Amino acid sequence: MQFLTDNWREIIDFILVTILFYQIIVRIKGTRALPAIYGLVALILVYFFSRELGFYTLQWLLENFLGSLFIIIIVLFQRDIREILTEVGLNRINLPFLKRKKVPNEEIINELVAAARQMSHDRIGALIVIERRSPLGDILRGGVTVDALITRALLVSIFFPKTPLHDGAVVIAHRRIAAAGCILPLTAQINMVNDHGTRHRAAMGVTEDSDALVIVVSEERGTISVAENGRLMVSPSEMHLRRVLEVALDI
Repeated sequence: MQFLTDNWREIIDFILVTILFYQIIVRIKGTRALPAIYGLVALILVYFFSRELGFYTLQWLLENFLGSLFIIIIVLFQRDIREILTEVGLNRINLPFLKRKKVPNEEIINELVAAARQMSHDRIGALIVIERRSPLGDILRGGVTVDALITRALLVSIFFPKTPLHDGAVVIAHRRIAAAGCILPLTAQINMVNDHGTRHRAAMGVTEDSDALVIVVSEERGTISVAENGRLMVSPSEMHLRRVLEVALDI
């Protein structure tokens, strides 16, 4: 008890720093920020080796470069820093003991497959983006906040023709329908221009910039396609779509 009384400031300090580093690791895991951090670590290691080996010119260059490390970090990770600050402001800090109870994956998959099947049958165009590890905060802020459970009825209602949000994309994040009417970046691949419509090009575009999985239902052909890693593939069967969703949601 005497130890705790004398060192309570150090204990609180250690806990706060641990939480801070935990948040940083959670945010950058599986995102494009991770390779940039590897690059910075490599430069720091080269700097220390240059000092030990007496490479004075290389050491001088790296000293001047790393002297502005704080500004470099802000420039490189401005989007990730903004996402973290936004989550803190919205009281959505990611702590393992404060997580909201998750909806079972099987229930979500059943609703997504049922919605895709119905919209395919009724020739209703749809664009459903499933956020994985790469945050889609910028896209979410461009849409209309929904924050609702994933259900077939709600998805079909959103994409029903002539409704206000049917032309945009639905984004699913944290196993909930986070937003609707979202605008996605279009792919720059030339071969996509004539072969597919805007929905398919948007699906390709967002998966080129993130690790998201996108379900596309064609209004003209009624086909169900899946976009991932900048590639588009027509889902040949309901079973195939289920397998793809099982992998996507197992994160």
